[in-house]
Amino acid sequence: MESDVLSSLPPDQSALLGVTPQYGDVAEKFTRAFLKSSVPKLSSKDLEDALLHKAVVLQYARHKKKKGKKTLARGLNAKQRRELKVFQLKPENQKYELFLPLHELWKQYITDLCNGLKPGSNPQMIQQKLLKADFHGAVLTVVRSKCPSYVGTTGILVQEFKHIFKIITKENKLKVIPKRNSVFSVEMGDFVTHIYGSKFEFRSSERSAKKFKTRGTIDL
Repeated sequence: MESDVLSSLPPDQSALLGVTPQYGDVAEKFTRAFLKSSVPKLSSKDLEDALLHKAVVLQYARHKKKKGKKTLARGLNAKQRRELKVFQLKPENQKYELFLPLHELWKQYITDLCNGLKPGSNPQMIQQKLLKADFHGAVLTVVRSKCPSYVGTTGILVQEFKHIFKIITKENKLKVIPKRNSVFSVEMGDFVTHIYGSKFEFRSSERSAKKFKTRGTIDL
């Protein structure tokens, strides 16, 4: 077996590998001695069987895994969220001072978003950025509304939904303000801007990807 392999090597390759071809009885004796020293526990009969009948795996075949149905993790639907009261703010958490750190974070966020809110900033550029901005943590004040009872309400925005803002006032009261038919003022350092609720009747995640058209005037 080994003699056939060695004898088939060209002379230049034999010299490169540093082996000397063996022939006949010499090769057979070498092979048996090598196997006996390598596997000393085998008897002569087992050694003979290994040489004659043992199948040698030259390449490893990886077993194919059975494809099973993948179970996708599904979130809660709207009904389940309502039943679990996921978005309800507990009464003990309805405190204005608890959201002051969020307000400080929002001020830094909006300043960075608008490139520093400098006096020479382009108003149209700021307006476009505000339309897509996240207002959680901003102090909102209702300045106009078709419902007079909402006018003057001020507080930190704690939750935004598609059609409403939820704000917490300094009196620790949670107010639900509809976006439609309302105009809100927002203080940003030395700047005060107004946002029209009708332009914000989207979820905040949807609004960030929406393209808005510039209009001259907006009615309630």
